[in-house]
Amino acid sequence: MTLARFIAAGFGTGNAPLAAGTVASAAAVITGAAFLSISPWLLALAAAAATIGGTLAIRKAAIEGDPGWVVIDEFAGQWITVLALARPTLPGLLAAFVLFRLFDITKLGPIGWADRRHGAFAIMADDVIAGLIAAIPLITVRLLRPEWLM
Repeated sequence: MTLARFIAAGFGTGNAPLAAGTVASAAAVITGAAFLSISPWLLALAAAAATIGGTLAIRKAAIEGDPGWVVIDEFAGQWITVLALARPTLPGLLAAFVLFRLFDITKLGPIGWADRRHGAFAIMADDVIAGLIAAIPLITVRLLRPEWLM
């Protein structure tokens, strides 16, 4: 396996025999929680690196379509969602996971539009958009009912 394919496969999580996207999202929540506990800037840097590095890795590996084993996009989107939390708590992380997976799977609105595009950028874009949209309810709850995320 080349480095580009390893990155595209979400550091190997894309090789899960079932539900590779969900496995990658779960791994991203755990690592995202660790990054956030160190610094939100570290998590933001990781999300940016996954987005840019994932796009470059997908291009370098000449991946066609959006195969199920390509899950670096889940890391980028899930990390963006986790960024909406003030700090990593179990309720907050569970909410971030569920919201991201909900938007990623249903492909509503601009997420579906991005999913219908082609190429490396499109593979990444739908999950990045899903991460941004999933962050909105978390930010809203964080502002109006922060105790729900404690």
